[in-house]
Amino acid sequence: MSDAVPGFVPRMLVDPDIGLFRADERVFTAMLEGWRAQMLARGLTTETIKKRCQLLERFQGFTGEFPWRWGPADIEDFLGDLRSGEKPISLKTLRSYSNAVAMFCSYLTHPGYGWGEFCERTFGDIPSQICFEWNMPRHTTDDAVPAKKRSFTKAELQRLFDYIDDLVDREYAAGSKRWLPLFRDSVAFKVCYAYGLRRREMTMLDLEDFGPNPHVSDYGRFGAVQVRFAKGTAGSGPRRRTVLTVPEFDWVVDQLKTWTSGGMRQQFPTAERSSALWPSERGARRCRLRSGASREPRG
Repeated sequence: MSDAVPGFVPRMLVDPDIGLFRADERVFTAMLEGWRAQMLARGLTTETIKKRCQLLERFQGFTGEFPWRWGPADIEDFLGDLRSGEKPISLKTLRSYSNAVAMFCSYLTHPGYGWGEFCERTFGDIPSQICFEWNMPRHTTDDAVPAKKRSFTKAELQRLFDYIDDLVDREYAAGSKRWLPLFRDSVAFKVCYAYGLRRREMTMLDLEDFGPNPHVSDYGRFGAVQVRFAKGTAGSGPRRRTVLTVPEFDWVVDQLKTWTSGGMRQQFPTAERSSALWPSERGARRCRLRSGASREPRG
């Protein structure tokens, strides 16, 4: 019954007729594979799983030891080294790393997976939890944004928008083809700000995601936007939410009308093959600043 659990000790390791050449390395690899299976069963994304496994491989390389010999001092030395280098990791990254190691140790020490018994029989030692409240960064608030970061002032925001618009005008006047992608990015920035979107939420928008608000008919089909790729919790996948167009940012309606109905979007050769709001020259969707627009505005 136990061997049906995702992540249980593989039969190839517990079969007494099969010897273990370079046992420590093979067992560690099998542990990571088991943990990977457990995370897949929980519904985590493949990218999250890949990053966590890479971190554990990095941690093992740092210690030079394997999980059944790890101790609290190992994770403290590892994280302390990352925090004291020339480019110390952020508190958010520190928390992410320590949580990943803690979850891996919890997986190994859970009796349902059998790793404790296997390691004791094979190596004479067992894995243990090495991350505790007293050697992990505290998470006392949901807002982990550094204090130095703040919202744009109205003047700063206007300066940013004016700078991008000036780039569009300059490229258009020069007869350059770059004016159209720059115009797309200009509208995208304004949509992002007006609706309070994250980068991926904005990038994944389709034409059909906009709809009317029956209480504000003046906005037409741009009275609200359904965000289909909002940030979700681990294992839940993207969430959905609807954001209404508000009077303070009703100028975004004209921007969207110009982009979707004014013939701008249709000038991209990929626009006919996709309903993506931000098509690119070669792909279905794309929205990022060009090198010219990523520089600090002058003046």
